[in-house]
Formats: sequence, C-alpha cells, structure tokens
Amino acid sequence: MTEKNLIKLETVEDKIIDIRGEKVILDSYVAALYGVETRDINKAAKNNPDKFPEGYIIKLTAEEKNELVKNFHRFNKIKHSNADLKAFTEKGLYMLATIIKSPKAVRTMLDIIETYARIKDLSMSISKLPKASEAEQKNILEKASEVIGDILFNADEELDVTDSETTYEANLGFIKIKKTVKKGK
Repeated sequence: MTEKNLIKLETVEDKIIDIRGEKVILDSYVAALYGVETRDINKAAKNNPDKFPEGYIIKLTAEEKNELVKNFHRFNKIKHSNADLKAFTEKGLYMLATIIKSPKAVRTMLDIIETYARIKDLSMSISKLPKASEAEQKNILEKASEVIGDILFNADEELDVTDSETTYEANLGFIKIKKTVKKGK
C-alpha cells in the first residue's frame, strides 16, 4: 500500500462520531465506504458474533439516536428509522474487513488502516514536542507536516493535468503545511 492510496481524511472524518467516549462510524456509513448495503454489514456482524466481542460494535440507544438527530443535520435521515443503529469502533471496522469480501471493502479497509496508522504516528510525534530539543522539534514538525499533507492533500492521483504545478497550503495555527504537486508529460 503506497501513501498515494491513502483515503482522504475528509472522506471519513465527517463520518466519525463520539459515542460513549469511543470514535465510531455508523453502520450505514461503513456500508457506503465499503460499497455494500447496510443490511450486509449488519448481517456480517450478526452471523459472526464471536468476531465482535464487546467494544467492537456499539448498539445506540433511542436517546443516543435522538441526540444525533437533534445535534447533527446529516443524521435527519435516521430520525424515523425503526432499525437498531449500530456503530463500529476501529476494532470493529478491522474485523469487518475480514468478513466483507467485496474488492472495494478490502481496498477501503486497507486505506482506513493506513490512515489510522499515520494519524496515530502523527499524534505520538506531536506529543513528544514539549520535551524535544529545538532541532528535534523542527524534525518532528517537518514529519508532521508531511503526514498531514499526505492525508489532507492526497489529490495528485486525481489531477488530470500536464506540465503544471499545484500548491496546496493549510495553516493549522501550530503548524503550516504545504504540498506541491508537479505534473509533467
């Protein structure tokens, strides 16, 4: 898996929510990412209970569902749904990848795993900043800039241009990220 295959952060970022102190993705969004129906996701989980111990799937209560609908416009479509909403933790997503066999599901899961790994690496690096020397801080920030740039601006595959240069910049306050994509014939 190359860095160019990483799923863009914004592709999954708005699908990740906090439920009971866990970062999760609702079953319908998992299905969309994997290119299957929501019933396929829930059927896989139901038919393989031994692969989904506690902490892999969270079944939302009616109150949690109502809170989502109340606070987030994007969840209005679930307002009148009678179906039990399930949310998959990171571990649950990994386990689903062993069950859902569509090529898109496998490819997406590999991209999500790579993205999670990069984000965790970035988080660990940034946590070392306060104790690092000035030279180490510069090195950590450069590495962080590269990781964030790869995740946020992984657009060079999608650009359909020749003999051009495109620069993406983001200033996050504590770090400035700049990525230049050069294309040629």
